[in-house]
Amino acid sequence: MLEGIDGAGTTTQAERLAEWLRGWGKSVVLTREPTSGPIGRLLRTTLGGGLTDAEGERVDLDWAAMALLFAADRLDHVRREIEPALLRGEVVISDRYDLSSLVYQSATCPEGASATPWLTQLNARARRPDLTLVLDIPPEVAEERRKSRAQEAEIFEEDELQRRLAGLYKRAHNFLPQDRIEVVSGAGTMDQVAQRLRKAVTNLPEFGKLGEPGG
Repeated sequence: MLEGIDGAGTTTQAERLAEWLRGWGKSVVLTREPTSGPIGRLLRTTLGGGLTDAEGERVDLDWAAMALLFAADRLDHVRREIEPALLRGEVVISDRYDLSSLVYQSATCPEGASATPWLTQLNARARRPDLTLVLDIPPEVAEERRKSRAQEAEIFEEDELQRRLAGLYKRAHNFLPQDRIEVVSGAGTMDQVAQRLRKAVTNLPEFGKLGEPGG
């Protein structure tokens, strides 16, 4: 799983990591959250500020409602995509998973860190990943990347919030102490970041099962 603040490069690096693993002869499923499923589409509409009521007025869901939707989308994601792919012997790479919920919802709720146990319980049935890679990037760099996009900013893409999220991601182990999490520098070129991510993957004990490149 790849994680990081908005503009950290998770989507680009997930694609590059998938391509690299395919070069090892592996079948790779590249997925993302929110998903393209029914709940995920509702979430993407909400994140873009496009959720409306029956009268066409914009609706902004509170942090708890968002947390519930993210958890529901995640469990559907596991059932429809992740577990079937793993049963087929494929490698699954997801652009975001439950760490995003723990970081983003704890940062946006009035109770702060005290909401973490509830958020953790909401995601208790989410299958644990073999490895979570957190891209650690200076918030100002991510901000410039967001501004360069030819699209409207999403509801979480507020600069001060993103700076707080960056600090929480640096302490990702505090949210999921039982998980294998690697915080990887997102500074430098795309190639340099990709190389760091590959190194983190090759450090997995399971990497020896991948075989030889092209095999």
